[in-house]
Amino acid sequence: MAAKGAKRISLRTWVIVGGALLMLIPAITAGSFYTGALQHRAEQLLVDKLVGRGELSAGLLARRLHQLWLQVDAFSKSANLQQLDKVREQINFIGDLDQRYSWIGIANVEGTVLASTRGMLEGASVAQRPWFRRGLTGPTAVDVHEAQLLAQLLPQQSEPPRFIDLAAPIIQTGGATSGVLGAHLDWRWVVANLTSMQAPGINVILLSRERTVLFGPPDLINRPLAVGSALSANRTTSIVLDERWPDGKDYITVAIPAVGYDNLPSFGWSLLIRQDVDSALGPTRELVRTFWSMLGAGALVALVFLMLGAQWITTPLLRLASSAESIVNDADSPAPHVETRYDEAARLSDALVKLQNIGQRPS
Repeated sequence: MAAKGAKRISLRTWVIVGGALLMLIPAITAGSFYTGALQHRAEQLLVDKLVGRGELSAGLLARRLHQLWLQVDAFSKSANLQQLDKVREQINFIGDLDQRYSWIGIANVEGTVLASTRGMLEGASVAQRPWFRRGLTGPTAVDVHEAQLLAQLLPQQSEPPRFIDLAAPIIQTGGATSGVLGAHLDWRWVVANLTSMQAPGINVILLSRERTVLFGPPDLINRPLAVGSALSANRTTSIVLDERWPDGKDYITVAIPAVGYDNLPSFGWSLLIRQDVDSALGPTRELVRTFWSMLGAGALVALVFLMLGAQWITTPLLRLASSAESIVNDADSPAPHVETRYDEAARLSDALVKLQNIGQRPS
């Protein structure tokens, strides 16, 4: 039992607090589910987009390289070292027709160049070059590198010429290896292909087997990457990570573990596709902020109306309570205010008037 004189909560407070809770709890709960689902869906769409772009980019680059590999492979199978003049003519024809090849050459098993593009390096030894040593044992691909022996023979460029190599052994009729066919592909062609695969806000990053950036944002070129996506890039399946990069920004990153197609020899490359989280999810986050702002504004308006409604409801009751207290203290007090706002207040008003009249009758 409450202590005498204890302050009780008013009906107006109950109406305002109760009404606010009844409005806000369902609204906030539903809004939280809605905005959470919206953000989750936006993130999933972003991941799907990046995975699709990454797989498409890796596949497209690999297919284009595979077309060149088919030419190199076919040429190695048809080259006859007994007809060097014809081989040299074919090499020059391919080199003039396809500018993607910076140099094509054939070396014997000792590593001496027998025929090559425009005679460059003919008679020189390439025995220590990776493409030759690995090409003696089977089809091979060599990652990007700067020109060594060809550096002084090629036309001057603004930057040192860089190549990737494709090589294949030349097999004699009896099955013995008689030489190696090597092709230097212009790295600028690879860069141009990767550049065309980028989109505004989306970075395509090519990693070497050692996780060094071969292509990507300028601040990352030729630098080893230690972010989680790079460390996991050589796994057998694609992965998706939300991670912080060296520039201090958070990115959604998709790692494509290999750039390969059919029988194309592996360069050991992997591909990363990343997009800045803030720019990628900015529109969705702005939509969520707008939603909560509108919900908050609506709640404030509703609260104002609730307070006005509570005031409208409780004003007659306050007047009636004051009248009842006056009647108790003084039977000749003024008649209660005639309430007409709603039925309950009107009935109480009538009852107080009758009680006052009874109290005023002579005994």
